[in-house]
Amino acid sequence: MILIGENIHILSKKVREAFLRRDESFFKDLINIQKNLNYADLNVGPAKGDMAGALSWLVEIVQNNSNLGISFDTTNFQEMEKGFIVCKNRENAFLNSISLDEERFSKMVDIALDNNCNLICLTLSKELGIPKTSDGRLEIAFEIYEKCIELGLDSGKLYFDPLILPIGVEQGQALEALNTIKMLKESFDPPVKTIIGLSNISNGSPKELRPLINRVYAVMAYGAGVDALILDACDSELVRVLKMLEVGNAQSPADKLYLRISDAVRDFSDVEDVEFNSDSDEEQKIIKCAQVLLNKKIYSHSFTQV
Repeated sequence: MILIGENIHILSKKVREAFLRRDESFFKDLINIQKNLNYADLNVGPAKGDMAGALSWLVEIVQNNSNLGISFDTTNFQEMEKGFIVCKNRENAFLNSISLDEERFSKMVDIALDNNCNLICLTLSKELGIPKTSDGRLEIAFEIYEKCIELGLDSGKLYFDPLILPIGVEQGQALEALNTIKMLKESFDPPVKTIIGLSNISNGSPKELRPLINRVYAVMAYGAGVDALILDACDSELVRVLKMLEVGNAQSPADKLYLRISDAVRDFSDVEDVEFNSDSDEEQKIIKCAQVLLNKKIYSHSFTQV
C-alpha cells in the first residue's frame, strides 16, 4: 500500500507563511516527519503572486533531503509543469487530481501523458457533485476511465478516489465509500487502483477522537482493497498499524482485532460478529468505532462512552 503524506498543505497558516519566507529549514522538518511514508503531497494551491515558483522550489528540497516520491497538488498548470521539469522520477509521481471538469481534465491528462505519471481521479462532476451512492460514483469512474484510456493513459496509473465525507456530517457515506472501493477494484479490465484522503473521515470530530476514527477507517479501507492513502504522517500509530496490516504481524491484542476487522470487510462478513475482549477499553472503542463507520450505530462525539 502506498502512503502519501498530507502535511505540506497551503491551507495551514504555518505552511503558507513558511512558503512566503521560503523557509527551507521549516520544510526540511516537515519532510523528515514524512520519511517513513512513500510520497509527500505538495499542496501549493493556486501558486500565484508571492507563491509563484514555490512548487519547483519545494520539489528540489524534497529530492535533496529524502527518497520520497512527489505528489503534485496545485490548480496552476504552469507551476505543475515547472515542477515536473525538476522532478527526477516523473513516472512514479502523482498528479492530484482530475474529475469530470472538462477544462482541468484535458490539461491534466496532457501533463500525465507527457510524464507517464500516476493520475488521481475524483469521482465527482460539476453537475452532480459527489454522488450519494457507490453506483453513482462508479458511473463517473467509468466515464473518466473511458476518456483516459481513449487518450492513451495506462489504466494501472489511474487512482480513483471515492471521496470520503466526514462521519459527523453524513454518516452513511463512510460505508458507501468502502463499497465504492470494492466496486472499483472489481469493475475494470484492465484494472485500476484506488486512493482515499483519509483525514476527511474525521474532519469536524473532536481532536481526541480523530486518530481512532482515522485508524479504524484505514483498517476497513485496507480490507476493501484500497491501494493508496493520503494521511497525516504525524500519526505514527496509524502508520504503524497500516504497515502491520501488510505483513500481518500483530504486536498486541488490538492489532489482532484490527486484522479481524480488515478481514471482515474483505470477506463481506458482519463486523458485529468479530471477536474482541469486552474487558478491554481499547478494544471496545475500536469495535464501537467500526460499528459507527459501518452505519450500524449512530455517530455522536461521545460514541466511545455510550
